[in-house]
Amino acid sequence: MGRTLAEKIFDAHVADRPFGDTWVLKLDRVFCHEITTPIAINDLVSKNLDKVFDPEKIKAVIDHVTPAKDSKTAGQGKVLRDWARRHQIKDFFDIGRNGVCHAIFPEKGFVRPGFTVIMGDSHTCTHGAFGAFAAGVGTTDLEVGILKGVCAFRKPETLRINLNGKPGKGVTPKDVILAVITKIGVAGATDRVMEFRGPIIDNMSMEGRMTVCNMAVEAGATSGVCMPDMTTVEYLWPFIGKRVEGRGCGVEGRGCRVEGGEEEKTYSSKEEALADFEQWRSDDDAVYADTVDIDCSALEPLATVGFKPDQVKTIRELKGTTVDQVYIGSCTNGRIEDLRAAAAVLKGRKIAETVRGIVAPATTAVYAQALKEGLIQIFMDAGFCVTNATCGACLGMSNGVLADGEVCASTTNRNFYGRMGKGGTVHLMSPASAAATAVAGSISNPEDL
Repeated sequence: MGRTLAEKIFDAHVADRPFGDTWVLKLDRVFCHEITTPIAINDLVSKNLDKVFDPEKIKAVIDHVTPAKDSKTAGQGKVLRDWARRHQIKDFFDIGRNGVCHAIFPEKGFVRPGFTVIMGDSHTCTHGAFGAFAAGVGTTDLEVGILKGVCAFRKPETLRINLNGKPGKGVTPKDVILAVITKIGVAGATDRVMEFRGPIIDNMSMEGRMTVCNMAVEAGATSGVCMPDMTTVEYLWPFIGKRVEGRGCGVEGRGCRVEGGEEEKTYSSKEEALADFEQWRSDDDAVYADTVDIDCSALEPLATVGFKPDQVKTIRELKGTTVDQVYIGSCTNGRIEDLRAAAAVLKGRKIAETVRGIVAPATTAVYAQALKEGLIQIFMDAGFCVTNATCGACLGMSNGVLADGEVCASTTNRNFYGRMGKGGTVHLMSPASAAATAVAGSISNPEDL
């Protein structure tokens, strides 16, 4: 009987099966940021267990509140910073060279097909776009991961999502994943891996696939995954291609470098890499817990309403809904592809006087590329505030918090009540729709302009 991608990764990484359906997996990566990791660090220190299993496999970043907004957040940053220095974690990205965790770690080539990845962050599922098993975990699991390089899971079933058809004009990966969550509900993939398949995914960029996998957790999934293919190879090539004299990164909007550990496999050709990556594809006769088919041909731009990600209407139905703020950024939609889409709508236009616009490029490399392409100037000319790479506004911590009763059109991933500020309301949508909304002062489609 064939196996799913998730089953193959579990089989390849199992370190122990102590009881029942509990699988202890060896970890390829442990990602850390300054909000959840300091709790784990301090607990390990208190137990005289201030160690790391492998400083090469641990990657850390300050991204949620950057720069610090008060003494508490400064203290959290200091704990992570001191710990990274103490254990010689070379891949630590501090203020000025940082980025939103689920954008900067793929940007640096830290995720590969077949990897196991954990982080104390629910949107760790983003990295499944590369054909990896990536999951957000709690403090105890994070501590064990840091100390021993393992994590315990129940082997999840896989829910296959077939995305078929040809998307309509203006439909983006954000609209696709909103449509999926609407169809199956916020608990529709609980304790499952969502495996995204079909021509819609095959024709998506890696940035688009990361957007889709990023929101798998909003349907309750443990992780979201895509099958690795030549698109995956092309994205990773600056890191997996054998070093060639004089060959630079050559990838716009990404701060690239080749990793140095002996375990990191390199390839002489893209075809060789693809052949190796194909071991991490589900077999044709793999057994799924369920299969959901979605025809994307009739899709149109969408936005959330209410306070759950499965409460969705078309932009057309919501046209005229006034907003106070428009936010473009986050681990969902803050990459260079997203900024280009928003800037294309904003070029030569001004945002409504009743709206404040904020754009946060997801990493410093994305910011630099947007500056080089003139996108930052377009945002500023339109009336946007351009801020540094940060998660701050997404979870109502800094750089764009809403007041009670305010409404925000946002490219982020959660519209829970008070998510971006106590009493605030969030409409999730694509970067292009958010840009059009900023210009109109109310929810709008770029075509409405």
